[in-house]
Amino acid sequence: MKPSIPQGTRDFSPEVVRKRQYIFDTLRSIFELYGFQPLETPAMENLTTLTGKYGEEGDRLIFKILNNGLHAQNDDYKAKMNDEWAKVLSKPYSSPVVTERALRYDLTIPFARYVVMHHHELALPFRRYQMQPVWRADRPQKGRYREFWQCDADVVGSTSLINEAELLCIYSQAFGKLGVPVAIKVNSRKLLQGMSEICGHPDLMTDITIALDKLDKIGWDGVAKELTARGISEEGIGRLKDVIAISGSNDEQLAALAGIMSGSEAGMAGIAELQHTLSYYSTLCSGVNADVAVQVDISLARGLNYYTGVIVEVVCTHPDVKMGSIGGGGRYDDLTGLFGLKGLSGVGVSFGIDRIYDVLEELNLFPQQVAQGADVLILNFGGDNERYALDVLRRCRENGIAAEIYPEAVKFDKQMKYANKRSIKYVLLPGDDERAAGKISVKNFETGKQELVDVTAAISMLQSG
Repeated sequence: MKPSIPQGTRDFSPEVVRKRQYIFDTLRSIFELYGFQPLETPAMENLTTLTGKYGEEGDRLIFKILNNGLHAQNDDYKAKMNDEWAKVLSKPYSSPVVTERALRYDLTIPFARYVVMHHHELALPFRRYQMQPVWRADRPQKGRYREFWQCDADVVGSTSLINEAELLCIYSQAFGKLGVPVAIKVNSRKLLQGMSEICGHPDLMTDITIALDKLDKIGWDGVAKELTARGISEEGIGRLKDVIAISGSNDEQLAALAGIMSGSEAGMAGIAELQHTLSYYSTLCSGVNADVAVQVDISLARGLNYYTGVIVEVVCTHPDVKMGSIGGGGRYDDLTGLFGLKGLSGVGVSFGIDRIYDVLEELNLFPQQVAQGADVLILNFGGDNERYALDVLRRCRENGIAAEIYPEAVKFDKQMKYANKRSIKYVLLPGDDERAAGKISVKNFETGKQELVDVTAAISMLQSG
């Protein structure tokens, strides 16, 4: 049988792993610069921790894990299990007989669970970043996988909008360093609540946001059709359309919204949130990456139910990239309350690592040296020359030069082909003449130039690149 891997998952070659690590290292350096601390949580959580936190559609995409050890159970238990298994597959039922755990859907809910379990140990506000894989039972397509990595940064224990502004700065600085042209879109769930009020359906905010969240995919006609199916009146849909049509600068949009939302306390609070956040961002980030635009987007909904305040989404603006969001997040005042800890506010953003990788690859933005391993290959001519080559190898590594030796004394052409296939920049040739003179021949694969120098000079040459 030919081996395969599950649909929606991937193997990563050494070259790909190095490129992904470049993304992780870039983000990690920025998180640390902003005072965030690293955190990791288990790949699986209790099913009760995850269900009911992501909305109806999100719950359908949770990967449930069968209880282990079922083969050892008695016949009565197995019969009950088979009976319950059919129910497990129906939404949103979950049977503790068959499944009590699930693979994590994102990093935010596990983080909230961690905070609740350890809040007495934490110095609040607690700023954490986390880089780990998550799983979703989604239909695989370009930029969408069943197993993929997320990278989150969150602040919990503070209601200050300075936190929102700093997270926007992190987005701006991170994508600036990676060279990805992006637009950072912001909105407020309070503003969306105001929209549901002015259209006459304050009790249907979730239905409205689920529909609006699909605007980029299905257009306004598709959204209007879905709003109708969810019970929104024709008059209400018309008012929503008028709001979505508002355009102009951030200040112009917020001013127009203030006129429309004057009768909605929630809507006016959302406008004030955005104004303060953008003001803080302007102060904090003006010199970091001024070319990155932060844009008010009234249609931005972020369909996850736990958001309560400012929400954000990042999209690549390059005309050749056709992809959804590559980052997103927002304020979630009530998140830890889901686990019994009230009054602890949080805000966070997430980076879609796999989508960011695809964008960098498509736009050829990875630095050339990132995909390489060792910079230097030392050829192996066997006998006394092999011993000499090993001494040179040791000295290279002692001086911080990534180097390797070809392990067998095979034909010269085979070793050179290996160096070429590995995209090695320098090849060192420790032959009889070199060993006798205490020197080494250094061949630059990029220029084709070859020089005979002493080992100390060779090391200086390699260190300088």
